[in-house]
Amino acid sequence: MKNYVQKGENITIAATAAATSGQGVLVGNLFGIAAGDAAIGEDLDLVTEGVFSMAKVSTDELAVGDFVYWDDANTLATSDDDSGANEVIGIAVTAAANPSGTVNVKLG
Repeated sequence: MKNYVQKGENITIAATAAATSGQGVLVGNLFGIAAGDAAIGEDLDLVTEGVFSMAKVSTDELAVGDFVYWDDANTLATSDDDSGANEVIGIAVTAAANPSGTVNVKLG
């Protein structure tokens, strides 16, 4: 195919903020997990596919199959779409009770 660019599992962008490996990163509508550390302006590889254990709002409850949103202000996964202000980042693939600190999320 003449117009094929890449698979898309990893996307390289210029970091808009300092990032550390394993951190969730939202740039516009693009969400991924930082594959390494990067300072502002440096190349940052974002992993955009797969299942990741992610820190979440401890009081949120999530069931398998629930949408998971990204609270960019607190850099946490959440069950709350905050009236459309939070971006959908994936689907919960494990249940997460109140209280708990993490949930496994399938990105995409």
